[in-house]
Amino acid sequence: MSRVEFTYSAYKNLMNLLQTGGYRVCSYHNWQDAARCVILRHDIDSSLDQALELARVEQKLGLSSTYFVLLSSDFYNVASRSSRGKLRALREMGHEVGLHFDEKAYPEGTTAETTARILKERDILSALLETPVTTVSMHRPSQATLEADLVIPGMINSYGRTFFHDFKYLSDSRRRWREPVEEIIRSGEYDRLHILTHAFWYHEADESITETVGSFIRSANAERYAQMQENITDLASIVERETCL
Repeated sequence: MSRVEFTYSAYKNLMNLLQTGGYRVCSYHNWQDAARCVILRHDIDSSLDQALELARVEQKLGLSSTYFVLLSSDFYNVASRSSRGKLRALREMGHEVGLHFDEKAYPEGTTAETTARILKERDILSALLETPVTTVSMHRPSQATLEADLVIPGMINSYGRTFFHDFKYLSDSRRRWREPVEEIIRSGEYDRLHILTHAFWYHEADESITETVGSFIRSANAERYAQMQENITDLASIVERETCL
């Protein structure tokens, strides 16, 4: 299997390959309108900024996709003014924002309890975005959740049987394609593709997983300092920015 770089250039090449193969980029709502379709999905596990960068790449290509956000993330706060602005920017580019649901944020529950929790988070996210949220993806779903084929009122489950089994599902989780994505697209074997990519891994230049994760961790200090500047007058008189980086 040939190595696929995690760069914006490589992502563009992947999109061009789909077009060459006759695939139409669709959403979870209109895929039935195309004989050969691909749904582009992005789970935002860590960085809204990285999601925005990839969203801009797609916008320039004339493509729209679905970005799923966590309400329970320790890395970003969907309710903050900054985060809401970034999610609004995603939508203004023509992308959909869905709910990324983490069942592990709750005690183990029944299928009915999980469904109720998803609907509660959906309502919160809808209120924050001031627009209906109609799609959900699971964050590190358990086998039980996958096998449950959850039917959620008013929502499309991206891990439902249709999108997880009837489509050819391809993912770059943990910065590694489990299957040869380019070869599969070129083969034309599947009329329906469901591709999950994580914007977190993509950059202008190819980076190792160590470089990407390390850089993200180090950047937290700069972000925290900027946040403190908004809340403490003359922060530099208390602590210099350079000493924190």
